[in-house]
Amino acid sequence: MTMADDGSMASMQSAQTVTVGGAPMYASRNIIENAVNSADHTTLVAAVKAAGLVDTLSGPGPFTVFAPTNAAFAALPAGTVDMLLKPENKAMLQTVLTYHVVPGRVTAADLMQQIRAGGGSARLTTVQGGTLTARMQGNNIVLVDAKGGTATVTQADVMQSNGVIHVTNAVSLPG
Repeated sequence: MTMADDGSMASMQSAQTVTVGGAPMYASRNIIENAVNSADHTTLVAAVKAAGLVDTLSGPGPFTVFAPTNAAFAALPAGTVDMLLKPENKAMLQTVLTYHVVPGRVTAADLMQQIRAGGGSARLTTVQGGTLTARMQGNNIVLVDAKGGTATVTQADVMQSNGVIHVTNAVSLPG
């Protein structure tokens, strides 16, 4: 699904194949099978591989993944990504990555409903065990992390066989 200019949800994404990072995302493929083809997510894929999470995110799920782009990782302080990708920092990398994953298939419509029901915000418990807070900012869903940082969902509802991906413009950091 995409948001139309009027803020309403446009067509159901599951009826069509969308493109992320220049590559088609097939609903019949799992999160990893699709993510490896996105030119905008090479850093995320490298991080998932380094963290040993490929098998988990290829599993049955379902999972909701808030997937930061390469530009989002590049916006972190200099050296952060290189430091996280070192073998001795695998546990820290796993913590950061699993903070971007929520159990279940949570669509943008589900998130907006939870935000309305929550009086303007919805608390999402991540696989890492922390909390992301979802809010609406205009027509956009914005995630607030444990450190107060924000990430905007720039492409919602990229359906996968084992969940859904929402592309974000920032890396969310656990407390």
